[in-house]
Amino acid sequence: MNTKAILLITCPDRIGLEATVSQFVHMHNGNIIRSEHHIDSELNVFCMRIEWDFDKFDLTKEEFKEHFSPLAKKYSMNWKVRFSDISLKMGILVSKYSHCLWDLLLRYEAGDINVDIPVIISNHPDLEHVAEIFSIPFYHLDVTKSDKKEKEIIALLHKYDVDFVVLARYMQILSSLFINEFADNIINIHHSFLPAFAGGRPYQKAYARGVKLIGATGHYATKDLDEGPIIEQDVIRVTHLDDIDSLKRKGKDLERQVLAKAVEYHADHRILVYENKTAVFR
Repeated sequence: MNTKAILLITCPDRIGLEATVSQFVHMHNGNIIRSEHHIDSELNVFCMRIEWDFDKFDLTKEEFKEHFSPLAKKYSMNWKVRFSDISLKMGILVSKYSHCLWDLLLRYEAGDINVDIPVIISNHPDLEHVAEIFSIPFYHLDVTKSDKKEKEIIALLHKYDVDFVVLARYMQILSSLFINEFADNIINIHHSFLPAFAGGRPYQKAYARGVKLIGATGHYATKDLDEGPIIEQDVIRVTHLDDIDSLKRKGKDLERQVLAKAVEYHADHRILVYENKTAVFR
């Protein structure tokens, strides 16, 4: 398969940005496969994702930064370039709930998400057998209220060269130390349609409120609990006949689907983060 380059850009909006970037790619013999942009007029932010065939491009991966940096500096761009022949390494943190873990691993085994999974870490031993089925190293760390073993977790993630982290129902609040170590690279699944019912026990809160819709939200984790940039959301209708257990059962399906989509978009380099918002190019 041909290698594709994906360039992601955010910067202050101004006339001609899309043409300027496209011309740079064309000038170096790049055949553009897909180009998308979004302008947030209220924040004056320009977002762009451009993808091109890299096999006949006349710059190497190493040379790209040198040649593109002057243009990026001129337009005050935040940017990164990724290549389709390099899969991101995804570390998974999980507690006792297994549904999101199983779903991600089955999609991974089927080749439906373009990632490598080198390590699974948990604060409970319960799901080690799941990791063994997929031959993925599993680490159980005895987390307590006074010691969440975050330095050890970070060390393990770096040992396996993890690029991003997925909280597959990891039932611990992360510190700023952890968040900063993987900024914009920690995906969490929250079992409600944020900003409704943030924090713990959202199904119980939804039941008490008598809602007619429940949801799930995939978002980047930040130091502000459940307030990070939202990547993906979905909802399902419920009725007065649903009790808390049935809400949870229905919610699990949403959680699987929403988390898988969020991971897919991140792995395929389709997300641009700015001002606690995201542009997701599908």
